[in-house]
Amino acid sequence: MSGTTTHARTPRDASATPAEAAPSTPGSGGGPGAVDAAERARRWRLVLGGGGADGIGCSLTGQDAGIDAALTALYGAPADDDGGSGSSRARGAGLGASAPSVARWLGDIRAYFPSSVVQVMQRDAIDRLGLSSLLLEPELLEAVEADVHLVGTLLSLNRAMPETTRETARAVVRQVVDDLEKRLATRTRSTLTGALDRSARISRPRHRDIDWDRTIRANLKNYLPEFRTVVPQRLIGYGRAAQSVKKDVVLCIDQSGSMAASVVYASVFGAVLASMRSLDTRLVVFDTSVVDLTDQLDDPVDVLFGTQLGGGTDINRALAYCQSRITRPADTVVVLISDLYEGGIRNEMLKRVAAMKASGVQFVALLALSDEGTPAYDRDHAAALAELGVPAFACTPDLFPEVMAAALEKRPLPVPEA
Repeated sequence: MSGTTTHARTPRDASATPAEAAPSTPGSGGGPGAVDAAERARRWRLVLGGGGADGIGCSLTGQDAGIDAALTALYGAPADDDGGSGSSRARGAGLGASAPSVARWLGDIRAYFPSSVVQVMQRDAIDRLGLSSLLLEPELLEAVEADVHLVGTLLSLNRAMPETTRETARAVVRQVVDDLEKRLATRTRSTLTGALDRSARISRPRHRDIDWDRTIRANLKNYLPEFRTVVPQRLIGYGRAAQSVKKDVVLCIDQSGSMAASVVYASVFGAVLASMRSLDTRLVVFDTSVVDLTDQLDDPVDVLFGTQLGGGTDINRALAYCQSRITRPADTVVVLISDLYEGGIRNEMLKRVAAMKASGVQFVALLALSDEGTPAYDRDHAAALAELGVPAFACTPDLFPEVMAAALEKRPLPVPEA
């Protein structure tokens, strides 16, 4: 192998390599030191694929051959020394543009690999082989492993989707949305309910509105040992308005193509926030136009199919609309989710943010709301917002409840370290 240049055929960002996902052979043992030469050769053969890798003298049979064929169909085989194609290169065209062959391949990879790897390979198939148009076929949609990225792809194809596919696509999106709500809703509600309770705390409650637990803890320094009692010099409780709307939340979401995952998560969180009676939640999506989807917040799937991923970006116009809907600035949180690539009037955008801040609005700028980390973004605009006291940062779905709780309580945001 010293005279041959090879490249591993592993799915990008996968949590397990093909060799790890493949079954082990008898005698491979439990640790790296126990792997015999034959098993080591088998693993290298699976990782490197055909072409020059065939020279390691390891042939594949049974399930290993199936794994190799599935990988080759997507990633092809490395080139030979003379620049030509290896013997397995012909199999690299195995998927082609045929829905039946793709459906069979999708079934194969689900049998061979864990779900996290399947999702990565599906993403690679869409990117590398241009299979987006095949997702418009119901039979193929039923075979895919649904995840946030697949939903983003389906939403980008929404306008081109035939009626025969639309219901299947909605079912796929519904599955992902329901899974996200189960994972995120309970923690979001409990975190924000606590924040709202703390922000609504009053110091002169009537007797029946006293929160005795917090009152006693706040007055422990006034404990009188001889009387074995606490003197409640400071009363803490909640007013009668505890069940009414306490805060207004505006989610302003950039629906440009690069923000697909953020749109999915924001729509789910928007539905969760809208279900809380103490919050008045508004959801606005924008590109060069602005669409208010607040009346669809009871169903995040309707929200998602009301978006139109792609196109330009006019943050200034979107913020102008949001600003016009603010009636209680001191009790309002505006969350802008955008990579800040502004196609509108930059100075006006910054002036609007400054004006909202000056009026008492809590303004939050998220570069992304996803698990993908910090995306490409306009650093000049991010720096300008930071000068206004608005740090711009990427936020994971797990961190979002804490960010919202801090904004509701008007305390510093939990900005993750770079």
